Amino acid sequence: MTKGIKGAGWAPGETVLLGLLQHTARGPKRGGLFAMWLVLRVAMTLCGPTVPSERSRRRHLAALKRRLSSLSMSQGARRALQAALTQLQDGTPEAATIALRQLVAPAEDIAGTDAGKALARAADTARRIARAGTMR
Repeated sequence: MTKGIKGAGWAPGETVLLGLLQHTARGPKRGGLFAMWLVLRVAMTLCGPTVPSERSRRRHLAALKRRLSSLSMSQGARRALQAALTQLQDGTPEAATIALRQLVAPAEDIAGTDAGKALARAADTARRIARAGTMR
């Protein structure tokens, strides 16, 4: 597995995707991988210790949507990311889990099994946080 970059407070999947980005040439693969990293970052904010306000969440999703529209990527990746954005609009850790799970197969198509495993690990982390939140 590709070693990730160490980042304070980042989910393990985020650092692995950043490590893969360093070794990916410019083009649709890099654009798709970067887009998935951006979605992962937004999804993990929904699972954090402080839940963003409705307004903040809407602003983050609008900014993410604008940024994704300018990236070069395959149509399959674009469709998967659009489905993930739709899920994230719910604004819950459960929705973040579903959104990240939807990106596992497209990530494997774009950047190999390491990317898919990173997103699966992030989805598992989001699921654990969602379960812990429902037990409060």
